[in-house]
Amino acid sequence: VQLMCARIGIVARNGLAGVLREHYSRWLLWFACFLLLVANTVNIAADLGGMAAATVLLTGGRTVWFVPLYTALVLALLIFASYDRMTRVLKWLTLVLFAYVVAAFLARPNWLAVLAGTVVPRFQLDRNYLLTFVAILGTTISPYLFFWQAAQNAEQDEHLMRRIVGRPRRAMQRELRSAKRDVYTGMFVSNLIMYFIILTVGATLHPAGQTDVQTAEQAAQALRPLAGAGAALLFTAGLVGTGLLGVPVLAGSAAYAVAEAAAWRRGMDEKVHTARNFYAVIIIAMVVGMALNFAHFNAIKLLFWSAVLNGLLAPPLIAIILVVCNDAKVMGEYRNGRGMNVAGVLAALLTGAAAVALVASWFW
Repeated sequence: VQLMCARIGIVARNGLAGVLREHYSRWLLWFACFLLLVANTVNIAADLGGMAAATVLLTGGRTVWFVPLYTALVLALLIFASYDRMTRVLKWLTLVLFAYVVAAFLARPNWLAVLAGTVVPRFQLDRNYLLTFVAILGTTISPYLFFWQAAQNAEQDEHLMRRIVGRPRRAMQRELRSAKRDVYTGMFVSNLIMYFIILTVGATLHPAGQTDVQTAEQAAQALRPLAGAGAALLFTAGLVGTGLLGVPVLAGSAAYAVAEAAAWRRGMDEKVHTARNFYAVIIIAMVVGMALNFAHFNAIKLLFWSAVLNGLLAPPLIAIILVVCNDAKVMGEYRNGRGMNVAGVLAALLTGAAAVALVASWFW
């Protein structure tokens, strides 16, 4: 799905919302944008709360101090940093994610049991299992990444709105190959990190009966006697780094989607006075996300339920992406091949079936 979004950005030289605006009905465009805005705002709130709670563990203080601080920090990065500088910051922040890998080894899991559980997973049809399964799908196939991927691939070119006509075929194919490598590498690393996060808590908290973690502090304190102070510290630092990596993408993808849908001037290289509406969406999304934290929502539960929300919203958006990638008016000769379509349909069916099963479980 990520690769399809990258291909849309490269071939159409426009983001996903921009393509929907130019080639499809407005109700489809704003339906997709609405789904994205809801999911992103909840995710921003969850990440800000999670970062603040983790920072309290590392430095002391109170959560309410750090939520506005992180909000201001992310806004400063998005508003005042150039596109090149922002991408460099985000790339370096990805190194923080490897703290989870180290934490997993410090947790000293039973590697034979880990191997068995990895190769032979267990399936259940109870509500808690389905909730967790949909949440994992929501963090793996996240709607905000669809819009961000297409927009960023489009913006990498100096002439954002230039079409495929007159563009050297060799250059186009080179860009598509580069995007394929980037997406495959990124997806492999991100899923590897997620695997080690699950491994760390699965090897420590669950065997000790810690199955209802309410706060980041509770998670870190529970990890400390089970996996050691080092693992707890790395896990907490990883939570902060993950939030700093994710929140700019969440706010940025929301702004790109709305700006493309409304045909506003947009881009991280634009100055505030030339793209006021674009940056206004970023500010509003961040401020609303910050405000939700003062409504006394539990940060851990908000993180979990935002992932569930992503999992529920992913199927219709994947279907939209499949339609776009098979539209000759948009993609020309670079429409999806059979393999890409099969993979996309399987992703839509998997996420759709999981979402339907979860909704049905609420009535069992």
